[in-house]
Amino acid sequence: MAPLKALLPLALASVAAARQCANFMIQTPITSRQGQFKEVPVEGNLDVGAFVASFNQFGKNYSAELLEGYQTLQGTYNISAQYCKPASGSGNTIQLLSHGIGFDKTYWDLEYENYNYSYVDVALAAGYSTLAIDRLGIGNSSHGDPFNEIQAQAEVEALNSVTTQLREGKIPEISCAYEKVIHVGHSFGSVQSYWLSALYPENTDGVILTGFSVAGQFLAYITAGWNLHSARLNQPLRFGNASNDVIEKIASEYDLSDNIVGSLQKILAAAGVDLTSDEVWNELATTEVLDLINGYNKTVTQYDYPSGYMAHSDLTALQYAFLQPGNYDVGLALVAEKTKQPVTTGELLTIGGSPSSSPFTGPVLVITGETDVPFCGGNCYGQLMGSNASNIPEGVAMAYPNASAFESYIQPNTGHGLNFHYNATAGYQVMQDFLASNGLSAQ
Repeated sequence: MAPLKALLPLALASVAAARQCANFMIQTPITSRQGQFKEVPVEGNLDVGAFVASFNQFGKNYSAELLEGYQTLQGTYNISAQYCKPASGSGNTIQLLSHGIGFDKTYWDLEYENYNYSYVDVALAAGYSTLAIDRLGIGNSSHGDPFNEIQAQAEVEALNSVTTQLREGKIPEISCAYEKVIHVGHSFGSVQSYWLSALYPENTDGVILTGFSVAGQFLAYITAGWNLHSARLNQPLRFGNASNDVIEKIASEYDLSDNIVGSLQKILAAAGVDLTSDEVWNELATTEVLDLINGYNKTVTQYDYPSGYMAHSDLTALQYAFLQPGNYDVGLALVAEKTKQPVTTGELLTIGGSPSSSPFTGPVLVITGETDVPFCGGNCYGQLMGSNASNIPEGVAMAYPNASAFESYIQPNTGHGLNFHYNATAGYQVMQDFLASNGLSAQ
């Protein structure tokens, strides 16, 4: 078993000298025409399991079954953002980064091993500024009703609103307006970036969709494989249901941040149970027990998510959904589990509602890991029946008939969560090279 590696401090001197970053909230007005759904019980884990079983039922449309009508959602929400610019200055081009389900904006700027996996660092080195956001409803952004507020359409409108503010120089913490905005997404963030390019094609200059395809038939693979729980019950110390005194006591008295297995051994030994490190790893650290005590790291924000926010069950579900076995650092996977984020019922019910094609006329790159589960069923080299594309990501070209340039790239030795794999930076370079070769260099 690979040991858990301690997180390095957020601001290392060598990193701080190379870039300038700031975190702040963006006031984001939106108007979203979206569904009004009947709410069903999702408080307990059995309720969540029943919701997913109904959602995945073959030959049925659970979204249509629960849809009661339509509403217009209006409001101003806080979108949490990290803005970075290179030491050489902000330039006129920025990459707007949208994370997928299970993550937040830190997906793009992982601190692990001195930022060796950071996409932001690679983009900055190429001369781009970056703005990574927590999607509406997730992380430090405004939360909301998980059925009838935090839906895909509302998140697309929030993304578009942030984009417009970037172009018009209306974000107070950013001292300039950006002439060009490139939308870079991962997974559900890619769905929303694609969706934006379809509804507001004039509001993006380039689109990079990572962990993406237009094959919708694999959604059941991922919603089943997540083994979703109520987020409040899965990580009670982080997600707002920390009512168990035993869990509170364990979390407060034992330091589990540096050596999870060793600390668990001490806890068990104190109770008269002696287990080897391998036994502890297999029985506890890779099961839901790990999530019961997650939140021990006091630097992790405590969220107050209502029922209807759901999270994947444990580390094994994380691997199935996002990682290719043997090609990622287990220490980094443990960080991902400790800092994971949920999905709402409304997001699942509306994730398939994006337009079938986009009129966007700029450059588009799709980059997806070879064993991506949610968008390729675990094999991106496969060919779908009725498709002329030689592989699954290549099929996205049909959704962009007017693109000035289209490329699809399958990242080898990689699962769905591209940024968490050993070869992540090789994929990052493919992305920067594509932009530079299609008139979107940072200069």
